[in-house]
Amino acid sequence: MPKKTVEKSETIKEKLEYLGLDLDKIPKSIKQYKPLEFRIPKFYDEKQYRQYRYVPIKDIQILLSPTNRMDEIEEKYKKASPLADYLDSESEENILKHTTFLNMLNNFNIEDVEKVEEEQTNLNKKIPFKVKYENNYLWQIYYSENTDRYFMLVPTEDSDYSTFFYLLRKQLEKRRTGKIFVPIRNVEYTSEFFKKSEFEDVENYLWLFTKDWPLIYEVFDKNDSLSIQIIGETEVYQKIKSPYRIKLESKEEANDFYKLLKAMFILQTEVPHYFEFKTNIGKSGEIEFFIEDRKIEYGNIIEWINSEYLLGVDKETEAEELITKNSKRLQELKVEIASQEIEYLAKEKQISTFLECKKTFFGKFKYYFKYSKKKNKNKPKAEEIENNNIEDEEDMEELPKRRKTKKENYNIEELVALYKEIDGKETELKNIMMDINSLKLKNKNMQKKIENATAYIAEIDSHKKSIFEFWKYSNKDEMSSLPEGEEEVVNIIKKITKTFDYENDLEKLGKTIDKMQRKNLSKEETDSIYITTTEILPLLNKIKMNDFQPKDIENALKDIKKEAVEEKILSEKEEFDIFGGMLQDSTKVSKINNKKHRELPKDKFNILEISKNTKQIGFKMSLENVISNIKTALTKIVIPEDVPVYKAIIDDKIDDRKINVFDINPENEINKAIKEENSKINFYKINLKEGTNIVSYTNCIFFDNQNKTLPVGQDLSTNILVDVSRLNLTLKNKSSFKIVKFENKHDDFSKVEIKTVNVFEFDSEKN
Repeated sequence: MPKKTVEKSETIKEKLEYLGLDLDKIPKSIKQYKPLEFRIPKFYDEKQYRQYRYVPIKDIQILLSPTNRMDEIEEKYKKASPLADYLDSESEENILKHTTFLNMLNNFNIEDVEKVEEEQTNLNKKIPFKVKYENNYLWQIYYSENTDRYFMLVPTEDSDYSTFFYLLRKQLEKRRTGKIFVPIRNVEYTSEFFKKSEFEDVENYLWLFTKDWPLIYEVFDKNDSLSIQIIGETEVYQKIKSPYRIKLESKEEANDFYKLLKAMFILQTEVPHYFEFKTNIGKSGEIEFFIEDRKIEYGNIIEWINSEYLLGVDKETEAEELITKNSKRLQELKVEIASQEIEYLAKEKQISTFLECKKTFFGKFKYYFKYSKKKNKNKPKAEEIENNNIEDEEDMEELPKRRKTKKENYNIEELVALYKEIDGKETELKNIMMDINSLKLKNKNMQKKIENATAYIAEIDSHKKSIFEFWKYSNKDEMSSLPEGEEEVVNIIKKITKTFDYENDLEKLGKTIDKMQRKNLSKEETDSIYITTTEILPLLNKIKMNDFQPKDIENALKDIKKEAVEEKILSEKEEFDIFGGMLQDSTKVSKINNKKHRELPKDKFNILEISKNTKQIGFKMSLENVISNIKTALTKIVIPEDVPVYKAIIDDKIDDRKINVFDINPENEINKAIKEENSKINFYKINLKEGTNIVSYTNCIFFDNQNKTLPVGQDLSTNILVDVSRLNLTLKNKSSFKIVKFENKHDDFSKVEIKTVNVFEFDSEKN
């Protein structure tokens, strides 16, 4: 037998020993097979699990199928055979199956099975926060309702057999009392807590509040007790999201949660102008609901509905009073406008008569004698005009006001009905106010027209002292039309500024500022800004605030020299870096955001003039020069639009004496801060106004541009440098939220910690 074949046989032998399997002596428990009578559902998504449970290892029958894991369940089950057939090397019809099993045995790694065992050991201690775990897709465990049996369907054409051999090894052990925590395929929800339609409702409701589709699992613990666990993400501040988990351990608890979601959903969809619920994270990572600053729970929802209803009654009463008051004002304006129109039409008629009569000899005499006496009939009496509106006013006053019946408790239907009435009344009030504003403008315009017409007629009347003077005036070349009123005055509306969205607007902003900085900043200034991106920044701040010790500079210099040697920029023997900033060949092509360039990255060692002979005094002078350049740079660049910036600080405040680096992306700051051990984070948001002095970390801060090939933009960082000492900050809002933090987000069993984030939002103006 060739050596290679012998080695393979020995490997298989070792694996058989590891599994505890003797192919010549198959245990009866493996040979016994009970028909499953498995019914394949017509509609089922195998990629979505609905149920996780601890299943006794001894109760799982193993079937092997010459298919792939991604094949349809119909195909896999149709071709499946009991494990005993694949272990049978004597029957002729099973020879091919036995060969397949040997190949599977040859291809699996004991190390992979050990990982599955470690994973199941952890799962026996606790269920992960997200319920699902890394290798859950490898478990092809199904349940046959007809025979009340679990079985594992093993596709032989897969490459990973670790879960299969783990289960086989456990079944071959003498004690087969253990359980495995696995997702069960091909099962619907039990409907013990929720009906099928209610599961769908919960998904829809939570999506409305979180804008994220949740995953809902039925989870059975080791005692076969059911809980519903809902996993998802929700926005806790602007676009910052946090994972959450809802655990419902009883039918009553599930029913209360469902009713709470349904009540909020109805209110937010039926009367969205008045009810908008926000989410936060609780102490255990559960989701919480708030309206304004009030937490909403099912236990206090009746009290909350009652308070909102009474508040709504007050709103409705206030709206009704304003409608009555402004309706009266509207009627008065209508009367006034009607009076003005009649007066204006009379004057317009007199003027048009004059213009027509002056064309003929007899017409001039006719007009002279017709309007020679002053008449007061032009201006109508207000009482006469008001009579035209009496019916409307009486109808308005006679409208019955429906009184709200006082009750001990109110329900959602009554609350929705009330706020729809309020919405209708507030819409009516808005329409009345629009009509009033429109009539005010019309009134002002009519006043000007009447004033012009009166002046015109007064000019005519001033020449009617004698027929000869009037004759002479009438033959003059007068204007042929009545002067118009004032042009309608429109209230000046404040400039509407665009709200900055870092996901959509950063690219444009970055290009604008990068062009500005390339034009206005010197190489020394961009070099100095680059130093703030390095570990030197804390020392720069100490020097800037004159809060350093000689030891600080000594230690920093030692570290940077050591780093220069490690990166082979300096050797132990060299006194000077002969390359300067040309360590990399400038003919080499690099990429930024898939755009090619031939520029050299900035080098902190060259910028700070680090050599073997660099002394502390020289190093300190270099750092002081960096600080000076930063101050100068901050006077040359302004932000071209309103932009909010963020900074997260652990248990401290912003110190305006420091060089403060902010981030345009709030998620970056939060993700950086939650890695710290402290549980409380101070999160600052400053709304920078257009024209504020800043320096942004655009591409020219990280690369020289000697070859003029550097892509324009801010592709390498979302940071921005702000001199807080030059700003007048006004606290606009203070709030807080919680966020779930995993000790190791790549570990399913990672410790979960709830971090509290205190938010301080400031508006800024330049000093």
